[in-house]
Amino acid sequence: MSQYQIAVIVGSLRQGSFNRKLADGLAKLAPQDFSFKQLEIGDLPLYNQDDDGSQAQSVQRLKSEIAASQGLLFVTPEYNRSIPGVLKNAIDNASRPYGENAWAGKPAGVIGASVGAIGTAMAQQHLRNILAYLDVPTLGQPEAFIHAKEGLFDDNGAIGAASKEFLQTWMDQYVAWVRKHA
Repeated sequence: MSQYQIAVIVGSLRQGSFNRKLADGLAKLAPQDFSFKQLEIGDLPLYNQDDDGSQAQSVQRLKSEIAASQGLLFVTPEYNRSIPGVLKNAIDNASRPYGENAWAGKPAGVIGASVGAIGTAMAQQHLRNILAYLDVPTLGQPEAFIHAKEGLFDDNGAIGAASKEFLQTWMDQYVAWVRKHA
């Protein structure tokens, strides 16, 4: 049986992040041949093209972890109707220098949770636009704009009963997408 290593990029650094909990919960819904590793993005320097010739160790680590994966899972909040700066910085660092885009060709899923009623719809659309440019085949359907409210997670941090069926369907489609494109 093949093993699929999924690089998880959480767009929030907050310790109690809904999106980190969502990433953990989604991993529990995946089949056994899928493993998930949340990548560190909080220690990356701000992207500066002057550094392309000598990328920081943290950037090299991120690019290496992406290269070792068979798929990507972006789990992001929405800040001011877009993606968080820390996520954009990670994307920029790992896509440079020009011609050395670590993201290219990796199948991806995009999901996120927010306390707002529309979840992370705008952030996800912006992220999809960026990923399309970077040659990342991204799962289009089903879309999942998660409203972070009571019951999303159970007492153990797993996906709550009210959301489990919907998120299991999303995960099943994501798994099929990765298998098809990896």
